[in-house]
Amino acid sequence: MCGIVGYIGDDRAVPFLLQGLEKLEYRGYDSAGVAIYGGGKINIVKAKGRLSVLAGVLDNNKPLMGTLGIGHTRWATHGAPSDVNSHPHLSENEKFAVVHNGIIENYLSLKEYLGKKGIEFQSETDTEVVAQLLEYYYNGECEGKILDTIAKVMSKVEGSYALGIICEDYPDRIFCVRKDSPLIIGKGDGENYLASDIPAILSRTREIVRIKDKEICVLTKNSMDFYNLDLEPIEKETETIEWDIASAEKGGYPHFMLKEIHEQPDAVRKTVSPRIKDGRIALDEISLTAEKLRNINKIYFIGCGTAYHVGVAAKYTFEKLVRIQTEADVASEFRYREPLLDENTLVLITSQSGETADTLAALREAKKHGSHVISIVNVVGSTIANESDDVIYTWAGPEISVASTKAYSTQLAVMYMIAIYLADLKGAISAEDYDKYMADLQALPEKIEETLRETEKIQYFASKSFNANDMYFIGRNVDYAVSLEASLKLKEISYIHSEAYTGGELKHGPISLIEPGTLVIAFASYGKLFDKMLSNIKEVKARGAVVLGVTTQGRTEIESETDFDFYVPEVSDFMLPSVEVVPFQLFAYYVAAMRGCDIDKPRNLAKSVTVE
Repeated sequence: MCGIVGYIGDDRAVPFLLQGLEKLEYRGYDSAGVAIYGGGKINIVKAKGRLSVLAGVLDNNKPLMGTLGIGHTRWATHGAPSDVNSHPHLSENEKFAVVHNGIIENYLSLKEYLGKKGIEFQSETDTEVVAQLLEYYYNGECEGKILDTIAKVMSKVEGSYALGIICEDYPDRIFCVRKDSPLIIGKGDGENYLASDIPAILSRTREIVRIKDKEICVLTKNSMDFYNLDLEPIEKETETIEWDIASAEKGGYPHFMLKEIHEQPDAVRKTVSPRIKDGRIALDEISLTAEKLRNINKIYFIGCGTAYHVGVAAKYTFEKLVRIQTEADVASEFRYREPLLDENTLVLITSQSGETADTLAALREAKKHGSHVISIVNVVGSTIANESDDVIYTWAGPEISVASTKAYSTQLAVMYMIAIYLADLKGAISAEDYDKYMADLQALPEKIEETLRETEKIQYFASKSFNANDMYFIGRNVDYAVSLEASLKLKEISYIHSEAYTGGELKHGPISLIEPGTLVIAFASYGKLFDKMLSNIKEVKARGAVVLGVTTQGRTEIESETDFDFYVPEVSDFMLPSVEVVPFQLFAYYVAAMRGCDIDKPRNLAKSVTVE
């Protein structure tokens, strides 16, 4: 959600800021703006709408020529999208400009406090409170001491924030602060950069430093200095980003989503292959011993959106293989229902970005009760990774499209590996089953590639379906788990209403929604429940539904009950989501394209949700 970019050096700042913000468009936004120091003052230009609107305003006005600046793309939370509510925000006397990702939870009480001091606010946002607080304390009790001022403001605000700050009195510095919202520094030659995510600065540098919670960074063109809240200097390590800029470009594809769908075989291969040694899974990242595993009596899978759906699929996998009671939870609900957690609970946290606010809060709740936490994330050094007992990185490379695809596939692959590893550690599976699962696991990339070769069939079905108003996905067991994700992909990017139900629940209400012409996608790949799914298909067909049946190769008997069919390669039943999801990522993509939707940047959505 939202994006931050900053530049300090000898070049004009505006072109870099616009380029960097463009690389962060995938995060979701509804307005944009820049603040540039030049001519002895801070100059701000901001506009509602896409970056092209901001660029047009900048072109049509006197160019901002400064070499120090901060930029922002805003996803509205407090106050509707508008020019006034856009970032950056100025303090009353224009001494400070601030860009902010996150939410200031106590902004109303702070706004009331400042209002009583005679300070007038221009916007409806929570962020303006930060700008006004900075000027208030800087001119008051902090007596012009900039770091003292920033630390004072940090002590007053509650919530999550990544802040880029410039001050009129410091024309050669950018100040950076974070708490529970990602922020990185890029190292250049005679110039340095600030960003909320790596793609924004990858065209200039691969050397980055991550700002951790409650740290302050002072950035000049030749230096970066870090401090804790007590204003004590901190030593920081530089990290080199291994993936190149081509990984964050479309590479000839019309959209990032389509590119990332086709990257899944290689992404899964990179996730799995390094963790197999001599035919066995080697999860050196996990500190869970056989002795400790014997005391584990419950496993929670926690995530949001797609990551939650990974947990639903994992629930079936772990109960089948590890034989421990499991539960999949939406992160935003988990900590508010007073979950039963203790030192004998294993919690698996899933997040692509490693910064998802609700998921991070759930992690902290689990840690508070002494549970062992394993996180599955893509971003190295992210907050969730740092706060977990163990972390397993998916190594999927950058995922730019808001609709997640290769994150889902690589997270699933990690879940399979953990399940097989723990089942073997516990002695819950035979040597024969272990070998079979390993063979299927290593074959997954090829199975996904095989599925991708059937793109034309999916395009054809999309061409027959893109005008639908409603679609329903049904399945049982892991087929139900994947139907949740297939339904989410469709509604995310095509804006078609879709729902996912277990086949057995049809008679308990949802079947009332079926009328002649209603489109139903029926997953029937889980062998043990194939016949029951055929019965469910008959139920909806009898009420006039048009049915696309999905099953494994060779189960041609489904054709007598359906209108369209799609076959996926055979694989161990708990790994079926990995091959079943691919055609419906493509289906969602082609339906959205035929409807003229903004596929990579769907309305109202953000890639990384760093606020509750």
